[in-house]
Amino acid sequence: MIIIKEGGHRLFETDPETARYVGEMLGELRRRGLDAVRDLSRKFDGWDPPDFELTAPQIAAAIAQCPDQLVRDTEFCQDNVRRFAEAQLQTLRPMEIELRPGVWLGHRHIPVQRVGSYVPGGRYPMFGSAQMSIIPAKVAGVATVVACTPPVKEGGYYPATINAMKRAGADRIFVLGGVPAMALMAFGLGGVDPVDILCGAGNKFVAEAKRQLFGSCGIDLLAGPTEIAIIADDGADPALVACDLLGQAEHDPNSGQLCVCLGEPFAHAVLQEVNRQLAILPTRDIAQQSWERNGKLYVAADADEAIRLSDDYAPEHLELHVRNLDYFFERLQNYGSLFIGEETTVAYGDKSIGTNHILPTSRAARYTGGVWVGKFLKTVTYQRMTPAASREVGAVTARQCDVERMQAHAITARVRVARYSS
Repeated sequence: MIIIKEGGHRLFETDPETARYVGEMLGELRRRGLDAVRDLSRKFDGWDPPDFELTAPQIAAAIAQCPDQLVRDTEFCQDNVRRFAEAQLQTLRPMEIELRPGVWLGHRHIPVQRVGSYVPGGRYPMFGSAQMSIIPAKVAGVATVVACTPPVKEGGYYPATINAMKRAGADRIFVLGGVPAMALMAFGLGGVDPVDILCGAGNKFVAEAKRQLFGSCGIDLLAGPTEIAIIADDGADPALVACDLLGQAEHDPNSGQLCVCLGEPFAHAVLQEVNRQLAILPTRDIAQQSWERNGKLYVAADADEAIRLSDDYAPEHLELHVRNLDYFFERLQNYGSLFIGEETTVAYGDKSIGTNHILPTSRAARYTGGVWVGKFLKTVTYQRMTPAASREVGAVTARQCDVERMQAHAITARVRVARYSS
C-alpha cells in the first residue's frame, strides 16, 4: 500500500462531558415531564409554541406551501423506498417444521407497536430522512409512528419536512428537537405513549440520548459522522471519483472519506481533481475541513489489498468504480450500502433510489447492517408437541437438568413424563 494522503477516521465516541450533560437532561425530563420539555426547547431552540404537536390544519397548511414539483419528487422517492421495503418484507415468512415426530417448532414476525422517528434539521433540512424510518416501519405493520423534527432557526418548521413526514405515514408529528424530542417519545410525555423503538439520525446529543435510552426502548443504531469509501481502478473517471468524495465531505467537518486506488498516477489525478473542485464548491467551507482532517487516499497493490483496506474501514457507503465489478461484489464484506458502478452514487441512496440511508458508521458495518423493514419486526419462536413427544423430550430434559442441579426444572419435565406414560 502507498499512502498519498492520510487522515483521521472519526469513530462514535462517548465523551464524558456529553454523557454527563445528556444524562442530567434526561433525568430532568423524566422528573418534570412536559414542563422540562418546554423549558429546554425554549432554551436551546427559542421554540415555545402552544402545542408541540401539529394539528391537521397546520399539516395541511405546511403541505400547501410546497411547490408541486417538490411534492411529485417526494412521492417518487417515497414510492421507491416503499416498494423496496415491501419486497424485503416478502422475504420474511413465517416458518414451522416438524423437527421430530410430534414436535413442531416455528417462528413468526410480529411488528412492534410504536416507533419514534427523529427527522434531523441542523445545518441541512434533511427532509428525505423522514421516509427512511417511517415508511419501513409502516410497511412492517407498526400501528403508530410518532415523528419529531426540530424547529428551523427562524422559528416554525420546514414545509418540505412536514410534507415528507405526513406522506410517509407518520401518525403524529411534533416540532421538537434534540434530547427533549428523544425523551418525549421514549418516556411517553405530553399524551404520547412510550415508543418501542427510537429511529433516526441526529447530532452527538441525540446519539448520546439514544445510547442512554437503549434498554428502556430499542434503537435503530448509533450513528456517528457519515462516511464514504471508493475503490477505483485506472479505468475510472478521477473527476467523478473526486466529485463523490466531496459529496459526502460537505455533510460535516467530521465526515470521513477513503479512496483506494489501484494505480499511483490515478491517485494523484484524484487528488488534483479534489483540490480543483474544492476551489469552486459552494459548500467548500465544510467540505474542505472534512477532506483535510479525515480524507484518506491510498494506492493498493492489487484488488485483494483494496478489498482488505475497505473491509477494515467498514464504511457506511461504499462505491465501486472498477472494471471487474463482480470480483469486488462477491468478496467485499463490511459496508452499510454498496453502490456498484459509476452509474449510481451515494446521493441516490441518500435521497431517492429506495435503499435506506440510516446506515452503520464508525466501523459498525463489521457487525450490523442499516435500517430496513426487519428492524421493526420481532422474530419470535414457538413450540408445540404431542403427549408422546413430550414424554420423550421430558426424559432427556430431566436428565440434563439433573446434571445442572436445577431440580425444579427437572420436576417440570418429570411430571409430564409421568402424566403421559399412564
